[in-house]
Amino acid sequence: MSALANHAFVKMNGLGNEIVIVDTRAETATVTGPQARAVARPKGVPFDQLMVLCPPRASGTAAYVRIYNNDGSESGACGNGMRCVADLLFKETGKRELTFETNAGLIDCWKGDVPLVSTVDMGKPRFAWNEIPLAQKFEDTRAIELQIGPLDKPTLHSPSVVSMGNPHAIFWVDDPDRYDLGKIGPLLEHHPMFPERANISLAQIRSREHIAVRTWERGAGLTMACGSAACAAAVAAARLRRTGRCVTVTLPGGDLRIEWRARDDHVLLTGPVAYEYEGHFDPAIFAESASA
Repeated sequence: MSALANHAFVKMNGLGNEIVIVDTRAETATVTGPQARAVARPKGVPFDQLMVLCPPRASGTAAYVRIYNNDGSESGACGNGMRCVADLLFKETGKRELTFETNAGLIDCWKGDVPLVSTVDMGKPRFAWNEIPLAQKFEDTRAIELQIGPLDKPTLHSPSVVSMGNPHAIFWVDDPDRYDLGKIGPLLEHHPMFPERANISLAQIRSREHIAVRTWERGAGLTMACGSAACAAAVAAARLRRTGRCVTVTLPGGDLRIEWRARDDHVLLTGPVAYEYEGHFDPAIFAESASA
């Protein structure tokens, strides 16, 4: 029987980025990718990311958080998911600051002055081609040689690339809504340039303080909001000197505030979360998955 059968969960979202949280801190059972994929089945509990709270491994941390996309693949970072997790544990502990461990490293979170708003320190962005990673060496990752469409008139070209604990490619466009991202996204996610696949964003500079972004999320698909993509777009825009280091990023689900902090180059993501409901996973979800 799956470790998640009959297990309690909390359904939340960050600007429509669908998050399911499972607390296994008091258990020895391990959640796997196939189990996460089973949860996302039509009769399960739809999510973009499944956040699994595991017993802390590092001193001073509240939990070790494993992050699964809805295709069962594991992710290193999820800014919206971490804000949901943090808000849940702020309530549990009464604390205003918490540190978590993820596969992308240690992540600090703190509670905002407004209810259901919190900030996540996403750490330093990485720009080296082999850290993102890319399949080909580029000295300057502010714009790499990559395009789709006709050679003489490409549909998209010259993306900025950056890692925020997961790989991102940002294509600069005049209007993100003009493109069929549901068709383009999966092609670019699996492009040979990205050996670990990539989050694909279309971004528009609206002013020195404002960016609009739509994202095809690696392993999850079209999303209302991707926190790490908002961070990646903000950093990439600042590197191109098209914005300052503090911007509002408008996503289909709403606005996030991003600061690329000058004193240590850490990226801070601030925004709201929402609670939807609590429940227990139906064991039939996993029985169907095992027989499929």
